[in-house]
Amino acid sequence: MQPATDATVRGDFSQAGFTDAGVTTRFFRDHGRFMVRTGGPDGTPHDYQIKYTFGVSPLQQYLIEFPGGRLQAFTIAWDSRPRARGGQRWFALYPGSAALPSNPLHWTAGDQTWNYMCADCHSTNVRKNYDPRTRAYATTYAEIDVGCEACHGPGAAHLAWARLPRERRKRDRHEGLTVALDHNAGISWGIDPTSGQVLRSAPAGNRREVETCARCHSRRAQIHEDYVHGQPLGDDYRVELLDAGLYFPDGQIEGEVYEYGSFIQSRMYHQGVTCSDCHDPHGAKLRAAGNSLCTRCHLRDQYDSPRHYFHKSGSAGARCVQCHMPARTYMLVDPRRDHSLRVPRPDLSVALGTPNACNNCHVDKTPRWAADCIARWYGAARIGFQRFGPSLQAGRQGAPGAQAALAALLSDPEQPAIARATALAALSELGGDNRDILRKAAADQSALVRRATAQALANAGPQVDPGTIAELLEDPVRVVRIEAAQSLAGAPPGALPAGVAGAFDRASAQYLAAQQLNADRPEARLDLGIFFTKQGNLARARSELEAALAIDPSFGPAAVNLADLFRQVGRDDRAETVLREAMAHAPDDASLPYALGLLEIRQNHRAQALGLLAAAARMAPSNPRYAYVYAISLNDNGATKAAIDTLERSLKLNPYDRDSLAALVSLCDRAGYHAKALLYAQLLNELDRRQPPADSK
Repeated sequence: MQPATDATVRGDFSQAGFTDAGVTTRFFRDHGRFMVRTGGPDGTPHDYQIKYTFGVSPLQQYLIEFPGGRLQAFTIAWDSRPRARGGQRWFALYPGSAALPSNPLHWTAGDQTWNYMCADCHSTNVRKNYDPRTRAYATTYAEIDVGCEACHGPGAAHLAWARLPRERRKRDRHEGLTVALDHNAGISWGIDPTSGQVLRSAPAGNRREVETCARCHSRRAQIHEDYVHGQPLGDDYRVELLDAGLYFPDGQIEGEVYEYGSFIQSRMYHQGVTCSDCHDPHGAKLRAAGNSLCTRCHLRDQYDSPRHYFHKSGSAGARCVQCHMPARTYMLVDPRRDHSLRVPRPDLSVALGTPNACNNCHVDKTPRWAADCIARWYGAARIGFQRFGPSLQAGRQGAPGAQAALAALLSDPEQPAIARATALAALSELGGDNRDILRKAAADQSALVRRATAQALANAGPQVDPGTIAELLEDPVRVVRIEAAQSLAGAPPGALPAGVAGAFDRASAQYLAAQQLNADRPEARLDLGIFFTKQGNLARARSELEAALAIDPSFGPAAVNLADLFRQVGRDDRAETVLREAMAHAPDDASLPYALGLLEIRQNHRAQALGLLAAAARMAPSNPRYAYVYAISLNDNGATKAAIDTLERSLKLNPYDRDSLAALVSLCDRAGYHAKALLYAQLLNELDRRQPPADSK
């Protein structure tokens, strides 16, 4: 981030024009200022001054100042790459989809607000300073970009050290730094002469360096602003797990997740490799170029050879990163490499539909062809370190044996903690008695697993071991404590074990503070609304949910929860108004017609309900609940054949949905389709009998 000047701006501001989705934007200069004329928050063209540049290569964005202390990231960016590579042009980051101001991706919307979305990672010692009453920011930072103190902490003691006489400076190997990232001090890597594998000269110790980098190089939410350098990552951030839409089930990157969540899946991380083993953090360059980076540790003769990579030397297929760190492109021009450092698994592409490094290049071949090549070269049992893909896929689908597979993954200490935590979260969603599992997981060494345990308390029922609850509420890491407080917020009076009331109150206060830190976001106001609803404080809950919709009228989850709150107090008329207003702002959100359809059923407006439920099922075919409720309503209105057709279409996309199968058994039997009823009954019975998927060691 830099002030916009002749020295920092890379884009063409010489009356350049760009049109996307019917909106024409012009870039020009005015008395030395860099300007843009484009559609504003009201949909009409205005002139705006570029205040700051954001980024350099392969693209550069521009920040525009708005009243209330907001900086907005303009979503037409400059492609900084050479012209020969397709660069030196303006391009839309969301082509064709962000032209309307009502779109959350519009450049004036909350998803493009620098104060929340960008500042914490791109400047040093950021304080957002958002005032929920005025909805204004007074954001500050110590340095406009990422300086030394962003990683090493306050520098006063280091400056004092630098002023000492040389002999006295030698006595402080940490050089007065608040945090000395010396994880690799005195460490070397060698080769085990027996196995040929790389070995660290000493066991891996703290993870301070990797967690320092993870503050920005991860997909996460900030939960605490008064950062103390060197404390655990989970004290200040909530890192996303391997969730659908962010990661493929085998852990490969899908969404824009950056590096940390991938790297902690890798065997290298578990053997003690850190970011600075490969990257120079001060020069922002790799330690070596090409395969030479890998052969700083791995045997060149064994790995940098056609005998290992089975491609022509010097070709793209001979590069280590092409197979072990395949790239995925974000922001249209920015390829980023997957840092999970996995072996190619085209066999998983066959089984799970995940991508693989082989077919990234051999696009004219099938995954089966690639899997056969791998088996021929390396043997059929080539599995690699990450073995969790089939289990997480089963959990996502609710497939036969999913619970057993997820429980086995959770209990496997050799598998990455982020995968085990994801397994526990999925296991909780599938239901069942998991009390023994939670009791063991609450004492896990990984804060990610303990956090998933705390989250699972919400679905665990009232008989959770009191010791488990106490452990989680008093966990040494903040994110675990606040997750437990959120899960237990709705516990009835006297349900919490004796002696933890104080711990619950402290954890709840920290949870509320985390949401209030992000009170500029509708998601945080929704979470506050749900928390207060659980506690029976409906007035406060309503205030927070209405605040969420004031920030973003298209935010469906807040509308659905607010409507449900009105339902609880017998005001379906208010609930209907909320849902219809939200539908006007978010016509593609299937949760809104679904909620309104249920309301119409309560009002006995069957025809209106059917139309709304049909719309929800059509808009979100991957949600089997919408199709199920629509089918039940069809049957209630005498359209049993249509109900059966609806459920059968849904099962093609959601083959393991138990409610749909059970409904088909009943509906087909009553309609006289006895053979079909028997078939669906057999499928339903098989769900719990079939063996779980497995990826053997």
